[in-house]
Amino acid sequence: MKNTEKLIAIDGIFEHDEAAEILLNLLKSKINFHKIKNWSSQERFGKEDPIAQKRIPELQKEVEKLQVVLGQAQAQNKKLAVRSEINITLLD
Repeated sequence: MKNTEKLIAIDGIFEHDEAAEILLNLLKSKINFHKIKNWSSQERFGKEDPIAQKRIPELQKEVEKLQVVLGQAQAQNKKLAVRSEINITLLD
């Protein structure tokens, strides 16, 4: 494997409802991941996970931004081109 690997997770043109399902599920999954991580930290160590506490509101803001874009697409009867790239780098 190269030091950095690029994956294409999403690449297509979607109707409003398809894009909403894919993207909202992705962001909600990430929020849930951090909520569980934070809960686990509270249970195991008696304190909140600082990374999870930072990421949850950031991701919630991204959901709000996405909902605006999805609303515009729906109101204007437009499709959405979505491309999501994941870059993975091996660190020492």
